[in-house]
Amino acid sequence: MIESRHYNEDTYKKIEIQGHIFACTRKSESECFDKMLFATNKLYEDKALLVKKGDILFLLNIDTDKLYGPFIAKTDCVENLDKEAFNGKYPFQVKVGTNGELKTITKTKNVLSKMGIDWRERLNRRRIKWLLDYLTDPSNFDWEKVIITKEEEEKPRLESTTLWDYPTQSYGKTRKGDNKYPGVTPAFIIYNMIKRYTRAGDLVVDPMAGSGTTLDVCKEEGRRCIAYDIAPTRPDIIQNDSRSIPLQDNIVDMIFIDSPYGDNVRYNENPLDIGKISAEKEEFYNELEKVMKECLRILKTGKVLGWLIGDQWVKKRFTPVGLKIFERLCKYFEPLDIICVVRRGQTSNTGIWYNRAIRFNFYLRGFKYLLLMRKTLPKEQMKEGERKIEWRYYERKK
Repeated sequence: MIESRHYNEDTYKKIEIQGHIFACTRKSESECFDKMLFATNKLYEDKALLVKKGDILFLLNIDTDKLYGPFIAKTDCVENLDKEAFNGKYPFQVKVGTNGELKTITKTKNVLSKMGIDWRERLNRRRIKWLLDYLTDPSNFDWEKVIITKEEEEKPRLESTTLWDYPTQSYGKTRKGDNKYPGVTPAFIIYNMIKRYTRAGDLVVDPMAGSGTTLDVCKEEGRRCIAYDIAPTRPDIIQNDSRSIPLQDNIVDMIFIDSPYGDNVRYNENPLDIGKISAEKEEFYNELEKVMKECLRILKTGKVLGWLIGDQWVKKRFTPVGLKIFERLCKYFEPLDIICVVRRGQTSNTGIWYNRAIRFNFYLRGFKYLLLMRKTLPKEQMKEGERKIEWRYYERKK
């Protein structure tokens, strides 16, 4: 099995042993075992590169819901250890070995959930021991010792659908932004964007930084960040108008903007603030288009811009702010996707306003758009061929 020192609580405290769960599918499982090689893709790069020689590893087949283990990391995790493995789809790789018979957990999803384990996150000493004990003798596992603390669940999940819903503005042990700031950005959004679209050390820019949520998330996740605002709320935010960003062309790896949705919120007293222009006026969109042009200029080709925006309903008039912004963005960027972010914490989230919405036949704003856009080459430089799509059709069940 595993060397006995891994089971000793005192030893756990003295040495830096980490645990990691790698994933495979029915298709890739045999290659993992044949080559004794575990791997993952860019999305989990920063977690994978933390794997060091001697760490305890497990392999989860996400198709069959089976977990195998324990394994020992025979190397540090590095990029392209075997360039031919997995057809190059999973470049972050670690060689593994065993110290004896491997054990299997079935119905793993249920077991991990009861232990408070997210297979995509590192395992602390306590969770490593739980999994090792369960693998050894699941029928006699002592579930009473499984105590999950709030601090151990500090990282958000990575979203897999286009509907994002967050009950709180921040997460973890350190504050991210200021939840008392008007229209504060949910930190979960920034986390998901930088995990998908950046790597450690990349440069992220927030031209309308508000209370600094982007700065705080980037700092914790090892990304460089430059934050601007026309009325800075803290010393590490640079005073600047987003219509003219003082950076060179093509140097930024990701941009996030949570712009005003009109003149519905008083952010500051600066007369140049775009948030003092009504969203019912074309001037509002013209000024934000200047920001879009600056974002296009400083962003690297192939990189992503995320623009958070909401619609407006006031005095019996609906203004599709999000769609208008999207239309302008499409003049400069390629649409990547549109995320629906559930709105929480706004002043209309009260029983009185719910009652009014029913009585007077209107809708409260229930979501914001997160418009994901990519900078592409100019059209004259792009070689566009006809896209071939092979759909897989399934028989309807009668």
